[in-house]
Amino acid sequence: MLSETLSTGLAQYGIGGKMRALRLRKKMGLVELGQHTGLSPALLSKIERGKMFPTLPTLLRVALVFGVGLEHFFGAGQRRPALAVVRAAERQSFPERPGMPRPAYRFECLDYPVTDRRLNAYYAEFEPVGEEDLQPHQHEGAEVVFVIAGSLAVKVGDGEHVLRAGDSIYFDPSPVHSYRRVGNKPCRAVVVTTA
Repeated sequence: MLSETLSTGLAQYGIGGKMRALRLRKKMGLVELGQHTGLSPALLSKIERGKMFPTLPTLLRVALVFGVGLEHFFGAGQRRPALAVVRAAERQSFPERPGMPRPAYRFECLDYPVTDRRLNAYYAEFEPVGEEDLQPHQHEGAEVVFVIAGSLAVKVGDGEHVLRAGDSIYFDPSPVHSYRRVGNKPCRAVVVTTA
């Protein structure tokens, strides 16, 4: 149990409110955040409501999902130049959506240590799946996909565009869109979205 002094000191950082703002900005529910972090929705709810303070490992799990550093929760608003080197061995691979039996792709965040990013960059590997396994999605901003290897069909609205190694596409991601590997060869791409 924390003393009143410690509780008051921690409350000044507004960790729960900052966590909730990040979650709502990504239009993510507590259950989905729980699936990404391995934490229970009830625990996450208590943290957001200021009923409990997270441990640093717990807070780091949340920070990694949203691509922010711990300083996002503790910093006093100091601005530093954004610079981060992300080593290949340090990246973690996530399925398109947690708990999917056959995800169409797995992705790795290429810029997760940078706080207050203006864009999000991902390395993605696409799996052979059928149309019925695709999970179309949509979001605001802009998106660029650059195919490194293989062939990739990018469906935006009613149109589908097949890209091969070296091809790229820029599009408005507010219409429903999805990605599908074409052929048997491995397919890899870099995906960049604006935040």
